[in-house]
Amino acid sequence: MKDLGKNTVSRRLVGEETGGQRIDNYLVKLLKGVPKSHIYRILRSGEVRVNGGRAKPDYRIKTGDEVRIPPVRVAAASVRAALPVSAELERAVLFEDEHILVLNKPSGLAVHGGSGLSFGVIEQLRGQRPQARFLELVHRLDRDTSGVLLIAKKRSALTAMHAELRDGNFKKFYLALVKGVWRNKKQAVRLNLHKYLLASGERRVAVHDDGQESHTVFELKQAWGAYSLLRAELKTGRTHQIRVHLAHLGFPIAGDDKYGDFDLNKELARNGLKRMFLHAASVGFKHPASGAKLVIEAPVPVELQRFLEKLD
Repeated sequence: MKDLGKNTVSRRLVGEETGGQRIDNYLVKLLKGVPKSHIYRILRSGEVRVNGGRAKPDYRIKTGDEVRIPPVRVAAASVRAALPVSAELERAVLFEDEHILVLNKPSGLAVHGGSGLSFGVIEQLRGQRPQARFLELVHRLDRDTSGVLLIAKKRSALTAMHAELRDGNFKKFYLALVKGVWRNKKQAVRLNLHKYLLASGERRVAVHDDGQESHTVFELKQAWGAYSLLRAELKTGRTHQIRVHLAHLGFPIAGDDKYGDFDLNKELARNGLKRMFLHAASVGFKHPASGAKLVIEAPVPVELQRFLEKLD
């Protein structure tokens, strides 16, 4: 372990790329290795000062603010130095400019650390690109879902894209292979979804009247005797939305280890499908700087394509 600032108080001026975020989140990113509980303690005690005054955890720092940070213990080896370079992530780049980075995220890789994972895609990217002043997730994908993942390289881009998401201006399409024969060519599903935790602390979602409104439009792309390939358009972006909608309707996604048919999943694994068949196939949105309309597609992963060929 080492002390930030060599046992002295440090002062930092907030730059354009970090202005606008909550100070607790700012400190979590700045003080790598410091427990969140300690960060909230120094905020509550007034040891952290902004422009000479106390700051509550939800205070949003502004460009030009001076943040006073007391000496704290941080990990000697930074996260950036600890992570190996991933050629897989560099090969996964679908689009990049000075404002945004778009990846075709592999299945099995979390988008961020937490829940027992030391790092995910965003931590890996920060480690591989130490020159990048700002890298933040625009949205999330489940660990087992592959496909289009958007990352902002400027805070202005992140703010603009979050506004577009809130206004429903993103077009997000997924491909899902489900158990069963889907009858309707096109079907809209509106259900209220409620999040809860298992005794283990793992997050789950269920259909419940008191939950948040959710809306998905499903379109049948191809059918086989026991399976259907659907295109799902997300109208809202709730946790596990597509997975829970389909399971509730009696069409669990092939390979889904949370809401799926577990006996079927074992059979699928023996036949070559060892992951969930859910892929974020394309995203359409306005570029956060130019306003140009972009549609970015992620090719279907080889392992999913091969399984479809077996069904044919």
